[in-house]
Amino acid sequence: MYARVDRKRARLKVRRRIRGKISGTAERPRLCVYRSLKHIYAQAVDDTTGRTLAFASTREKEIQAQQPYGGNVAAARLVGRTIAQRLLALGVEKVVFDRGGFRYHGRVKALADAAREGGLKF
Repeated sequence: MYARVDRKRARLKVRRRIRGKISGTAERPRLCVYRSLKHIYAQAVDDTTGRTLAFASTREKEIQAQQPYGGNVAAARLVGRTIAQRLLALGVEKVVFDRGGFRYHGRVKALADAAREGGLKF
């Protein structure tokens, strides 16, 4: 009999390990990503003050108007470009990327690549 793998528990374990190693500052915030089946979220956090500097997700009306379904690579690219624009408007060019325990693949990779193309460095 096979032992059932709890993927959520495994992801949270990886997430905790990553969070122990990286943190964001006001000059170089942590760009964290959360991915659900239908949506993807990105936010830039200054961990020294616990403040969110910028946020973008597929649940926003402007993004939903361009991409109605948020669970695909095209929507992730749109969120990546949006978060890059918002951070550059705040004067932030460098971030620390926090993949939140998700594999660097598919939508998470598309968001990161779009943020880099938008002008962020990480």
